[in-house]
Amino acid sequence: MNDARLLRRGWTTGACATAAAKAAYAALLAGAFPDPVTITLPGGGEAAFALAETARSADFATAGVVKDAGDDPDITHGALIRVRVSPAPAGAGVVFRAGPGVGMVTRPGLPIPPGEPAINPVPRQMIRAAIGEVAASHGAAGDVIVEISIENGEKLAEKTLNPRLGIQGGLSVLGTTGIVIPYSCAAWIASIQRGIDVARAAGLTHIAGATGRTSEAAVRQLHGLSETALIDMGDFVGGMLKYLRQHPVPRLSIAGGIAKLAKLGQGRLDLHAKRGLVDFAALATLAQRAGAPAPLADAIARAETALHAETLARDAGFALADAIAGAAWTVAADLLAGSGIALEILVFDRGGDLLGRAPFAPVHRAPRNRRT
Repeated sequence: MNDARLLRRGWTTGACATAAAKAAYAALLAGAFPDPVTITLPGGGEAAFALAETARSADFATAGVVKDAGDDPDITHGALIRVRVSPAPAGAGVVFRAGPGVGMVTRPGLPIPPGEPAINPVPRQMIRAAIGEVAASHGAAGDVIVEISIENGEKLAEKTLNPRLGIQGGLSVLGTTGIVIPYSCAAWIASIQRGIDVARAAGLTHIAGATGRTSEAAVRQLHGLSETALIDMGDFVGGMLKYLRQHPVPRLSIAGGIAKLAKLGQGRLDLHAKRGLVDFAALATLAQRAGAPAPLADAIARAETALHAETLARDAGFALADAIAGAAWTVAADLLAGSGIALEILVFDRGGDLLGRAPFAPVHRAPRNRRT
């Protein structure tokens, strides 16, 4: 069951909102809710949604769809996406509003400008198309106010990056295909990119990508960084670096634990354990090239974990964590080639103490010979 092909796909928040908006507008014009309601997906094809609730009066209609994210561990799985459609002034087109549980954008750098509901461009396009389809079938103009709400969205948003990105009051309405692919890294990488965009728009000159909470807290304290400067890259260091090469900032710190940064130094750009473990033979070779005596290198090759290897080295008075940081710097710098970013690598232990460091140095071209 680990094969994504065997996992059930689901629907994005944007697709659910589109279905609810289409059903509500049809009821506003014709007095009846289509149930199930069928929408067209951005990539072609159709999807049908059952309605969880409906309400109608003379001047508005509301429909709700319960989000089914399939087998993906999406925090909005099971949430009620509710859309209220009401008439707008002639010529207004589709006007979007944030109801309870949908956030508002407060900072520049996101696809939607400050002061607008956090309803992303593709869901907006989907909803406009669905409203236009209903309007055309009933000879209407399609001038409506679409208010989207997400039940318990404000509480759910606390578990997302929205507060850090300056989206206040709730969740975002997301989706580029309408389909949720289980365990896809696309959503995480998109959040990394938006975090970089917001930091750049805020004029920040130094950001930090961290593999986890401990290293994030440690690098923040070390450099006195603001929350906006912190990029939750998780295991997706490659996705972060590739985006930064095209959207650079003056200074970048990469912070993580010994095992994940050892894997980066060995050329891995996805640091998740399922993508591979630390190569201890390669780690021993790195240590020997950096001056470790042969007995220590042999012990490192037989180490059970990266932390065990670092402990062996520390007890022998050898700075293995510095060597790992240097190797990680070289790999990361290769991906940032030509960006001019000043790059730093920081290796922290599980308590947040600094074990090793490759200090800031500018990346002008792929510096393959800088460190070994």
